[in-house]
Amino acid sequence: MMSKLLLICFLFFLSCSHLLLSSSFSFSNSTKICPHGQALALLHLKKSFSIKNIYSDYFEFNHLPSYPKTEHWKEGSDCCSWDGVSCDLVTGHVIELDLSCSWLSGTIHSNSTLFRFPHLQRLNLAFNDFSGSSVSAGFGRFSSLTHLNLSESGFSGLISPEISHLSNLVPLDLSWNDDTKFARDGFDSLVQNLTKLQKLHLGGISISSVFPNSLLNRSSLISLDLSLCGLHGRFPDNDIHLPKLELLDLMDNYNLGGNFPRFSENNSLIHLDLLSTNFSGELPASISNLKSLQILLLFDCQFSGSIPASLENLTQITSLNFCYNHFSGKIPNVFYNLRNLISLDLSRNNFSGRIPPSIGNLTNLYELDFSDIQLEGAIPSHVNGFSSLSSVRLGYNLFNGTIPSWLYTLPSLVELDLSHNKFTGHIGEFQFDSLETIDLRMNELHGSIPTSIFELVNLSSLKLFSNNLSGVLETSKFEKLINLTYLDLSNNVLSLTMSVHSNSMLPNIAFVDLSNNNISGIWTWNMGKYTLYHLNLSNNSVSGFEMQPWKSMQILDLHSNLLQGPLPTPLNSTYFFSVSHNKLSGEISPLICKASSMEILDLSYNNLSGMLPHCLGNFSKGLSVLNLRRNQFHGIIPQTFLNGNSIRTLDFNSNQLEGLVPRSLIICKELEVLDLGNNKINGTFPHWLGALPKLQVLVLRSNRFHGHIGFSKIKSPFMSLRIIDLAHNDFEGDLPEMYLRSLKATMNIDEGNMTREYMGDAYYQDSTVVTIKGLETKFVKILNTFTTIDFSSNNFQGEIPECIGNLNSLRGLNLSHNYLIGHIPLSFKNLKMLESLDLSSNKLSGRIPQELTSLTFLEVLNLSQNHLIGFIPQGSQFQTFGNDSYYGNPGLCGFPLSNRCTTDEIPYPSQEIEAKFESGFDWKITLMVWMWTSNWAFSWLSHFRKWKT
Repeated sequence: MMSKLLLICFLFFLSCSHLLLSSSFSFSNSTKICPHGQALALLHLKKSFSIKNIYSDYFEFNHLPSYPKTEHWKEGSDCCSWDGVSCDLVTGHVIELDLSCSWLSGTIHSNSTLFRFPHLQRLNLAFNDFSGSSVSAGFGRFSSLTHLNLSESGFSGLISPEISHLSNLVPLDLSWNDDTKFARDGFDSLVQNLTKLQKLHLGGISISSVFPNSLLNRSSLISLDLSLCGLHGRFPDNDIHLPKLELLDLMDNYNLGGNFPRFSENNSLIHLDLLSTNFSGELPASISNLKSLQILLLFDCQFSGSIPASLENLTQITSLNFCYNHFSGKIPNVFYNLRNLISLDLSRNNFSGRIPPSIGNLTNLYELDFSDIQLEGAIPSHVNGFSSLSSVRLGYNLFNGTIPSWLYTLPSLVELDLSHNKFTGHIGEFQFDSLETIDLRMNELHGSIPTSIFELVNLSSLKLFSNNLSGVLETSKFEKLINLTYLDLSNNVLSLTMSVHSNSMLPNIAFVDLSNNNISGIWTWNMGKYTLYHLNLSNNSVSGFEMQPWKSMQILDLHSNLLQGPLPTPLNSTYFFSVSHNKLSGEISPLICKASSMEILDLSYNNLSGMLPHCLGNFSKGLSVLNLRRNQFHGIIPQTFLNGNSIRTLDFNSNQLEGLVPRSLIICKELEVLDLGNNKINGTFPHWLGALPKLQVLVLRSNRFHGHIGFSKIKSPFMSLRIIDLAHNDFEGDLPEMYLRSLKATMNIDEGNMTREYMGDAYYQDSTVVTIKGLETKFVKILNTFTTIDFSSNNFQGEIPECIGNLNSLRGLNLSHNYLIGHIPLSFKNLKMLESLDLSSNKLSGRIPQELTSLTFLEVLNLSQNHLIGFIPQGSQFQTFGNDSYYGNPGLCGFPLSNRCTTDEIPYPSQEIEAKFESGFDWKITLMVWMWTSNWAFSWLSHFRKWKT
């Protein structure tokens, strides 16, 4: 009986003790226990901050509760009952402060009253704005602290070494405080001293260290986040024995490498993130040890090899991302058991083969991305379910055949991307209206656009360009697509019928590209009055516009249509405006100069006339391209340009402009292309253009320039020039040797180690017309390795400078129709890239250098109408040139001319030949024998031809 009574008393004591202990963490208590000094310290802390909700969007998106907790702190009330404050009921000491998500804004100074709570055990200040604060030594004085969370609160600067004195910490979270870093050896000290850590989150903190091996011996660790910490070196290769570890996040440590971490079978890992690191090698078969793994993120690493079949043992996996690696081989058929998969991304790898059939068993799949991995064949025609599938991305592969029917019947599908494949057949009818994005561009689909697409009320983006779609689109069909913002149907065979009631359709449309179709007539579809910023109707047969109601237009591309009448005036907001290759007429209105945002203005190939507005050179500081080629403008070139302008291309070719080249062009420091060809511009050579550092293309052909080109006071003029055309003018005197020596852009181009690019930008690329290989050729794009010089049809005199031989990357050289004398320079043998050489119609004399046979790229040679003599070199490209290359040189002999060479016309040896015969062998005897043989062969061939006839 006594024993039972003692047992009852003992249990009662335990109950009371438990009640007392648990009540010490209560936020409200009827007994006022808060010491007056602590209340004053808390109120002072409150006053040191203002209230600003800078994380409102984040809180709302992540459904986090947030409110200003300190607003309810009132003097005279018990501080232990205040929001975020917990006290020990026995002593009254504040032992917990949870002010996370409290909208606090201000600086925590080293003398802050925050540090007057020596009994604090838990401190959470996450998601506030303490900009200008550092993790100071004060935090290291909380000797009883077991929980510390300062994440995402704007701390910066050095983390005090005293933080490593908090040896009782179980979780420590300092993550995502920008510009925060550990002092030297501070991180190592923290790892060494905080032996009780279960959670260590330092994401975004600069550690700049190798990965500490000692962390892999902390058996208590449950969660380790060292993402974006500047870790470098190699991750340890030894087995990881952390049985409780559930999260390992090393993402965005770009210089941290190693093999895939090896975990023992006794592990609890749920989340492994190696995104954007330098981990490499093959995935080991032991990956099957991670039986609890749910999230595996290997995005943007250096892994290679095939995916191991043991992946099928990761039966708990929900998210698998291998994007941007170097995996190869076939995708293993391992997905039968991975029924929990929600997200599967294998994109941007080097796989081959087909989609494995087991993919069809992933009934819980929400996102599938197999884009750009070189898969081929047909997509499986049958799947089991996919009722939750929201996103399918299979673009940039080699899939063929028709699009399987199940892709049209997915009830939850939001995004469908099958772009850049080889699908054929018709587009089927979609059964559900959940779709928001359809991308079927760059395939071989044909037929009409299915009616069901126009019923997709949630559709925001439709890309069907570059197929063989045909038929007539009625604008009234777009009535239900009120959410559509992006429409690209370009490069098809579609025509359009515009309804009189279509103006109110597509109220939110922002981007429309209908270029390269069969659209004709007057454009009356004025959709997106306030939202449309990009409209491309180029390469159609549009003849005019009823009106242009758009208020936000930035890109308007109408080139290659049948537009007539006066030039439409672009909006102030427009920065790209192209109406080239139309039939527009009349003058340019000065109102065009109100388009102050203009960057690219292309009015070329029209019938525009009149004088150019004086403001045309300075109406927009951002103007990059002004193209007026092939019109009928007259008068002078605009004389003023803005300081600090962005002009890259000025093309006034083929007009009737006159006067001088404006000296104000000297301030156009970004100028790369200046084309003034085929006008009536006069004056001497504008030598001051040599100071433009980026000028690459200079075309002055067919004008009225005159005089000596002479010398320049500029030390190294025209350093970037690689296309220069001065043909058909009245320049005279010697060829400009100083300028020719300065053309560094035509020397030593290493095409093997440079990226072949075209001049211009992504949307507009420069073009020019040059005479090369005897033909006027339009380069619709100018390759950055193309080089040519054309000084033809002038009055140049004197000898050809030897320094031209230094321009060893030159593709074309035309000095024809001048009065040049002397020999063909031996240095021409160095022009190894030369494709076209025209020295015709001059007064050149002497022999053709045998060394020119080393120019193996030479396709066109014209030496006609000179005074050249002797034997025509044989071998290599010279075997391909006909009589036209040499006519008008009566002193030449040998193939292909009918004039046979005599002994006296045997060519003198080059230095190379002389070197080969230093032993005393008579080179004349050798060449005489060769000549005799050649003449005998020529005679025999002539008799043979006569015999045949």
